[in-house]
Amino acid sequence: MELPAEFIAQMTALLGEKELPQFLQSIEGASPVSIRYNPLKPFLDQHFSATTPIPWAAEAYYLAQRPSFTADPSLHAGQYYVQEAASMFLSAVLDQALDLRVDVQALDLCAAPGGKSTLIASKISPDSLLVSNEVIRSRAHILSENIQKWGCNNVWVSNNDPSDFGQKLPSFFDLIVVDAPCSGEGMFRKAPHSIAEWSLSSVQHCALRQQRILHDVWDSLKAGGILIYSTCTYNETENEDNLLKFRGDCPFESVALNFPKEWSITETTKDGLYAYRFYPHKTAGEGFFISVLKKEGHSQSKMPKVKKSVFNKVDPNTNTLLHDWLKDADLFRFWLREANINAIRPVHKALAELLSDRLRLLYGGFELAVQTRKSVNPTQAAALSPALNHANFNCIDLDLEQALAYLRLDTLDAEIATNTKDWQLMRYNGLGLGWIKRIDARINNYYPKEWKIRLSLDKLLGTE
Repeated sequence: MELPAEFIAQMTALLGEKELPQFLQSIEGASPVSIRYNPLKPFLDQHFSATTPIPWAAEAYYLAQRPSFTADPSLHAGQYYVQEAASMFLSAVLDQALDLRVDVQALDLCAAPGGKSTLIASKISPDSLLVSNEVIRSRAHILSENIQKWGCNNVWVSNNDPSDFGQKLPSFFDLIVVDAPCSGEGMFRKAPHSIAEWSLSSVQHCALRQQRILHDVWDSLKAGGILIYSTCTYNETENEDNLLKFRGDCPFESVALNFPKEWSITETTKDGLYAYRFYPHKTAGEGFFISVLKKEGHSQSKMPKVKKSVFNKVDPNTNTLLHDWLKDADLFRFWLREANINAIRPVHKALAELLSDRLRLLYGGFELAVQTRKSVNPTQAAALSPALNHANFNCIDLDLEQALAYLRLDTLDAEIATNTKDWQLMRYNGLGLGWIKRIDARINNYYPKEWKIRLSLDKLLGTE
């Protein structure tokens, strides 16, 4: 691995000449493989062997080797998420920085592809609300896909610039997570192509962009609220120096955290700023930096008013139908937003109206169904939701080959479906994958085209 001389000089200043060889040797090795299970979808078929728990995150494990995740329908059903171990440290930070027993309004600002958002959603209370945002449109659609697969019903996916939040939702969030775009030094081992893109000028460019992001979103944080700032880079320019410069414009309290020494996390302090670093020669994971900022003051914010609601009531017959679709339907109320029918917890109704009014939403909370002139059709999100009452649908349990064929949008054997014109739920190991509908001798596959697996079935099954 040919590293720039400026980068080596920078790491020497951070680690010292004695420790530097250990660091350089570590990034020549293989990256650890790690996953985090979905607490909403218990793992009934434990097919990963030789796992080691990740100490700072619940239900998270290192794998002894990297399997073909694409060839596992359980991944597509949202039973687990493949996530870099160091970034899961956010779980332990949330445990100390926030009272997770209290309902909060949270924002994951730079959220794609969704690892941190699915983690946050698994930590906060059911009556809390998370806005998962991504400014790049194509990446926002990938984020929406992963949020739907995770199956939480209190996450709204938006495609907005950071400045939109400070301007349109002032003093709104109790928690903001900014996993800022960075120069990617911590990913050199996992993504070697990023080495060629690195330079001191790119570090400066990233630092300026990070400053803009922090300034743009700060007004959206309530007084007394928590902002968690992280990067996957080592240098102080994008990390401590950036935050200290920001503190000069926007005063905050730096929050100190405590973690077991055996986790081998490096704590740094600079001018009263507490920060925590992962180095690959000390911890099993990639490079990572994180710091917790607490906004000064106490919140007395009021909910902004919405001039006109975008939600309409569904008719009584539809309401009865949808009530039967869900296990705990009394937890929700059903509202029509354009053609989509949202299942919304009553506590989220006013918040949902505000978000719909102020943001560019790609996915809203729990989009349960689509209303047409003639029918009410279940969505892909409904198939993936743990809230769906499978007992009220005709369910087709698939083996591995059938499930992969379904996810590839292959022509399905007509014998796979029952002779009914109703919606039929395709399942793998008891988890919903998506819908089919039989029309005479033909089976229509409603798995989203943009989600389809593109590898050949032979490659997926290892028979090529």
